[in-house]
Amino acid sequence: MKAAVDHGADCVYLGFRDATNARNFAGLNFDDAAVAEGVRYAHAKGRKVLVALNTYPQASAWEMWRKAIDRAASLGVDAMIMADPGLMQYAQQTHPQLRLHLSVQGSATNYEAINFYRDHFGVSRAVLPRVLSLAQVEQLMKNTDVEIEVFAFGSLCVMVEGRCALSSYVTGEAPNTHGVCSPAKAVRWLQTPKGLESRLNGVLIDRYADGESASYPTLCKGRFEVDGASYYAIEEPTSLNTLALLPKLMSMGVRAVKIEGRQRSPAYVAQVTRVWREAINACRTDAEKYAVKPAWMNELNKVAEGQQHTLGAYHRSWK
Repeated sequence: MKAAVDHGADCVYLGFRDATNARNFAGLNFDDAAVAEGVRYAHAKGRKVLVALNTYPQASAWEMWRKAIDRAASLGVDAMIMADPGLMQYAQQTHPQLRLHLSVQGSATNYEAINFYRDHFGVSRAVLPRVLSLAQVEQLMKNTDVEIEVFAFGSLCVMVEGRCALSSYVTGEAPNTHGVCSPAKAVRWLQTPKGLESRLNGVLIDRYADGESASYPTLCKGRFEVDGASYYAIEEPTSLNTLALLPKLMSMGVRAVKIEGRQRSPAYVAQVTRVWREAINACRTDAEKYAVKPAWMNELNKVAEGQQHTLGAYHRSWK
């Protein structure tokens, strides 16, 4: 978190050490003392801290989700990133001063849905799923006054976020409820005569030739046999990178670009944040002369998944 703040992030989002956030991995996330220290550190530098409470509460432990809202409010965070309407209602009624952001897990892909959350729960910002084209984002923004945040760099998800059941299908656990997508306990790597295999709960996800870059196994980014051909039929294991779209995103009025960093090292966070801060400042200074610098791409290539980049659904011809 400090690496993100020190290298130019305006806001940092984080989660508690439990299933209330969609990155509930062992060894990650924040206890209350760390959140308090993070809020103090960020606020001292004029930055903001957002807490992701973006999974859906389960009937057997719903109190944990409500208590997480109370904890975040008492720790002085600047906003909650939420997906569940019931939790939004609780937050609005119990902590009316707390700013609410609609999580990508809420899967709002049209302005009617976003305006619904605004009217009923006072949502002031919405994070769009990574399945919309640039034209669709622009059309949506013309019909809502809710702030819009888009994913800018990191893993690419082409599923209906917040509704994906692929992980649950294979492992019995889903990010929507357990806070994990491809839980580490289900991941296995095996060197075979045919190559390096990655498996998820025993299911073959991918097989790599010698020297081929291997990625963390998720079902949507596995190779499938389709009409006699074996290829990445749903999505390739590559990083979303929208540096080239910054002028358009700014002219459209996008209020924030989201960089994934919660399963990354401090060095990764510092490197990516520094590049994006420099690019955003350059675009703000003169959008007409803005161009992606080779040095920026060289830095991002070092940390991109599979050392590849894509604009994802922003510019894609679907089969």
